Amino acid sequence: MRVPRIVLAAPASGAGKTSIVTGLLAALRARGLAVSPHKVGPDYIDPGYHALAAGRPGRNLDPWLVGEERIGPLFLHAALTPRRADIAVIEGVMGLFDGHATRPGFGSTAHVATLLAAPVVLVVDARAAGRSVAATVHGFRAFDPRVRIGGVVLNQVGSARHAEILRAAMAEIAMPVLGVVRRRASLATPSRHLGLVPAAERAGAARDVVAELGAVAAEDLDLDALLALAATAPDLPAEPWDPRAAVAGAGDGTGVGEGEGEGAGAVVGAAATAAGPRPVVAVAGGPAFTFGYAELPELLTAAGAAVAPFDPTVDEALPSGTSALVIGGGFPQVHAGALTANAALRAAVRAFAATGAPVAAECAGLLYLSSALDGAPMCGVLGEVAAAMTPRLTLGYREAAAATDSVLAPRGTVVRGHEFHRTATIPPAGGGTVRDSAPAWRWRDAAGAELVEGFVRGGVHASYLHTHWAGMPAAATRFVAAARQARAVAA
Repeated sequence: MRVPRIVLAAPASGAGKTSIVTGLLAALRARGLAVSPHKVGPDYIDPGYHALAAGRPGRNLDPWLVGEERIGPLFLHAALTPRRADIAVIEGVMGLFDGHATRPGFGSTAHVATLLAAPVVLVVDARAAGRSVAATVHGFRAFDPRVRIGGVVLNQVGSARHAEILRAAMAEIAMPVLGVVRRRASLATPSRHLGLVPAAERAGAARDVVAELGAVAAEDLDLDALLALAATAPDLPAEPWDPRAAVAGAGDGTGVGEGEGEGAGAVVGAAATAAGPRPVVAVAGGPAFTFGYAELPELLTAAGAAVAPFDPTVDEALPSGTSALVIGGGFPQVHAGALTANAALRAAVRAFAATGAPVAAECAGLLYLSSALDGAPMCGVLGEVAAAMTPRLTLGYREAAAATDSVLAPRGTVVRGHEFHRTATIPPAGGGTVRDSAPAWRWRDAAGAELVEGFVRGGVHASYLHTHWAGMPAAATRFVAAARQARAVAA
């Protein structure tokens, strides 16, 4: 299947990839093109800006979380949803060749570009360099012959003379210049402890920035040349990912590890959709819970659920008929005042969890289920567990095994995820020291020591580990089956 596509990468973080990509998406959309936005890696924040610019969900492409074999299919699914895109634009992560810490290059932008056979545009921060930029670009072009760098965008250019010097340097190495973007202080996007402030928290301000970035891109980028480069990408020898096929082939999660339980998958998938009305799975959203992958609600729907979003900062009750609850990542610490003030919903969540109904909480969700966050009262679902901000950033990919049977996976199931937080729980998120709780996951650290993390308590699974359910679709069938059972008990 042929989808014109380009990857925008950089020599290192901080080169301005997100601004360039967001502007490019907006400029192409303004031309009347349907644009499919993508982000390499696990990041949730950049895709929010992509979605504003493109008018369709930003989708992540992470070989660690979902497996190399799913990158092409997930890419094609995104490019065809909700309608076929004219072009796909993929933003890289960190430097072009930076990936998994212990597996050189794995999960890097270069890795994904190779899996997608996509040409790369290198975004170079030129604010403190002249002709030396050519040496940088030449080195990146020569480093891995499997990666095709088709041109550069020179960012943070100071003057017309600076631009002339840079263009001349690129001509020396025969590298096409596809854009020269001048410095503009007005386009700075506010950041905080975990990166950019999510677009959903900035509302009108984010839309204004996206519009201005689109105007800059239309003026400073060679859109025709970028479209021509994207059109050189060959056919992808893959079939689009289908959430219905994914849940049907995954089974109910009773097998351990990838590929087990496939024989029963079709039966489980059919049962999930055929046995009466769909159970309602409420999914937290709003400004406090902005982290989530677009495939999650698609998988829940395919597994037989009716997905109902709600905003814990303003909604005073769970959606009508809720049988299961998903509370993903985000920044509850920034919105702790509004979450605390919504005492009615906190009580409703606490009462719902007490019934034993399934609750899946990731990172921010774990904080919301705690007794308090930096002293602000939360839901109290996890008993004495409290949470607080710390100076330490916990960041990295994890290969984990389910430490306890839960609504997401049977004990021993191996999954891949990532951690990204500056908070900690007291007692530590290991489950064993908390009354009526067991740990959710176990893994080994870089030194080989075994760690346990998260809490399983009744139907609640609460953890710092972020997972991508496209890489573990059995979680969707298992979770929806638990939701269906909870609804039957309630009836």
